[in-house]
Amino acid sequence: MIIVMRPGASQEQVEAVQQRLAALGFAGHPIYGDHQVVIGAIGAKPLPDLEVLEELPGVERVVRVMHPFKLVSREVNPAGSVVMVGDVPVGGRQLAVIAGPCAVESEAQLMETVTAVRAAGANLLRGGAFKPRSSPYSFQGMGEEALKLLAAAREKTGLPVVTEVLAVRQVELVAQYADALQIGARNMQNFELLREVGRQSKPVLLKRGMSATIEEWLMAAEYIVNEGNQNVILVERGIRTFEPATRSTLDVSAVVVARGLTHLPILVDPSHAAGKWQWVSGLARAGVAAGADGLMVEVHPHPEQALSDGPQALTPPVFTELMRSLAPLAQAVGRSLPQRHPVAAAV
Repeated sequence: MIIVMRPGASQEQVEAVQQRLAALGFAGHPIYGDHQVVIGAIGAKPLPDLEVLEELPGVERVVRVMHPFKLVSREVNPAGSVVMVGDVPVGGRQLAVIAGPCAVESEAQLMETVTAVRAAGANLLRGGAFKPRSSPYSFQGMGEEALKLLAAAREKTGLPVVTEVLAVRQVELVAQYADALQIGARNMQNFELLREVGRQSKPVLLKRGMSATIEEWLMAAEYIVNEGNQNVILVERGIRTFEPATRSTLDVSAVVVARGLTHLPILVDPSHAAGKWQWVSGLARAGVAAGADGLMVEVHPHPEQALSDGPQALTPPVFTELMRSLAPLAQAVGRSLPQRHPVAAAV
């Protein structure tokens, strides 16, 4: 259930509600909004008489949540949440555009890419340091050296860094360098890893599993939020279907459905869905039209030389054209694009 506090309710009143919930056998999770506080009550016991809680000072109303996911449900924050990644808001009117290489391969490759995507209007940098590959013989990433290069790129360009973490033992290390931690599709139901990223304060990008239902996706997010980290961003990256033409099938309907079920921001990753660069721009526009809060796009200056996912990476000129094509579409759906920066400002 959700306890909605009155606007202006004091911290003492919030704590009093939490104490009453604890006495009833429930854990209270306060979520502080711009105008009021909402407390999610989690517990396996039968719900108490709602009037008992509604009579407490500062309480506006109590809402029963019928979904199995409680803390990420839309009832917690009907207006939708905004998650800050560095100084970039994800979930607001401005679209978030995360761009960069699938994997960091060298300082020269990374800096050429980040300079180009920043100039085109990306406001967040992606780059893999640890890579979960289907084959143990494929490039596995540069590890901490890649994290250092990403941090250096942030210092030079100002773009906050998003990178993937694969295991519990990596969380502390990656959090030292990154502004947001990504949980990949293969780890969406790695529950110990979800709990661990939930215990740290950096935002988490949670990709939907290749065969996961929307409810399973949201329940995975619930694991993170239940540990105390409310800064979760969902990423639809395509699911496995019978269609072999694309690498995955971008589930645009998931953006629409999840928007009605959760207050968390939702991004679309058209690169992994397409598998081929020629289709990435069209899928990106479809995601924005469906109501996504932003995009996550792979960009590489020389895709034919990429050590990972070269066929789906956009070149900088193609990415620049994608950003241009998004401008009128973003305006049509009541959004805006990040500000573009001259190349000279990024070097």
